[in-house]
Amino acid sequence: MRTQLVAGTILVVAVTAGHNVALAQRSFPEPRMFPQQGGEAIFRGICQDCHMPDAKGATGAGMYPALAHNPKLEIAGYPLSVVVNGQKAMPAFGPMLSDQQVADVVNYVRSHFGNHYNDKVSPMDVKAAR
Repeated sequence: MRTQLVAGTILVVAVTAGHNVALAQRSFPEPRMFPQQGGEAIFRGICQDCHMPDAKGATGAGMYPALAHNPKLEIAGYPLSVVVNGQKAMPAFGPMLSDQQVADVVNYVRSHFGNHYNDKVSPMDVKAAR
């Protein structure tokens, strides 16, 4: 009886160890990526829910800053960093957007809604900021 118990225990340990190795080698999917392409589509699909369709921001359960006529957007590195890393209540969208998507939405916001900042953020700039 004792031999069967020991053999059973060894079998359970071996199966469990094999299962853990299989889990460690398993490939998990990438984090959820947003499908929108182009600055306007990304803004409408992601940003406008909080910043509003006119980008004038909102106050309610939280404070969502206006992106329209926003002098903080003059230096391109600021909105780039906020989109990639998040800030205060805004989540980090860097893991969910490609370098091209981040560049597109930052360029869109900086050149629309009364903002006239013409220097462009490139995907390489985003990659360097990550």
